[in-house]
Amino acid sequence: MTATPARSKDDRTFTITELAQEFDITPRAIRFYEDVGLLSPSRAGRNRVYTQRDRTRLKLTLRGKRLGFSLTEIRQLVTMYESPSDTAPQLEAFREALMKHRQQLEQQLEDLQVTLAEIAQHEDRCERLLAAQRPAAAAPKRRRTAAAAER
Repeated sequence: MTATPARSKDDRTFTITELAQEFDITPRAIRFYEDVGLLSPSRAGRNRVYTQRDRTRLKLTLRGKRLGFSLTEIRQLVTMYESPSDTAPQLEAFREALMKHRQQLEQQLEDLQVTLAEIAQHEDRCERLLAAQRPAAAAPKRRRTAAAAER
């Protein structure tokens, strides 16, 4: 009896269906990430074969999307982490990207707060105008009801 060598975690491969289920995305989304150069699976006939590297890149891509990074920014960051160079420049670049993104989000938040305040003002004005019209519209009904009650 011949023992088969144990596969290390790094040797494991994945199908597109396995990755789609694991990350709760569609196979089409995974193929899109391939098209933009974020993933590069090998092929076994017509089937795509994803490595642990591809799985990690997909995980980082989805995390970057949740943080609001563009696909171009995600590709730069993911590629940067795969380079064999010192991690200090990589971390500095990542920190810069985070700071830039934070500034954009803070500006968007400020813009949203201004817009929400304007909407609240318009809602209040509409409510006041509607309240001013309600008694005038309700008054004739009350008179008719009172007149009908006298009969």
